[in-house]
Amino acid sequence: MVVAHRSPNPEAPEAMDPIFSRYPDRRREHLIPLLQEVQERYGYLSRDAMVAVARALELPVSKVYGVATFYNQFRFEPRGKVHCQVCRGTACHVKGSAQVLDTLERALGVPAGHTSKDGTYSLEVVACMGACGLAPVVTVNDEVHALVTSDGAKRLARRAAKKESRRDDA
Repeated sequence: MVVAHRSPNPEAPEAMDPIFSRYPDRRREHLIPLLQEVQERYGYLSRDAMVAVARALELPVSKVYGVATFYNQFRFEPRGKVHCQVCRGTACHVKGSAQVLDTLERALGVPAGHTSKDGTYSLEVVACMGACGLAPVVTVNDEVHALVTSDGAKRLARRAAKKESRRDDA
């Protein structure tokens, strides 16, 4: 029998021991804080990470997955080098954020909630950024852009791509 060699997984249970050790009396109420810490350390929640958290808390993996997918703060893919967020709160919706989102999906070549195959771009929808007076709002690598139009979204995408290609060339 041939066994495929897997490279060491940074999210393997033993790699998460420093996080788990902060919860010596691991209980169900530690689930969200543990998921938050794992995501903070690795940038997202992989399947292996959720299995490790489930084992650490002696919970079914389905429970961990159910909680993680309920809250939009958790990601299940690594972020791209260029991470875009589009606000879809009420004010942004009324001011055209659906069109902005559609434009970014086409311009970046990645659907909302995902990362491009090459890891360059990720696109995320958020419920509200709390900047309703500036609607519609988009962030690119945590830089806030206000009053974004579809044309403005195209410019943001092009600018982000150029900036990223300069980084890669350096």
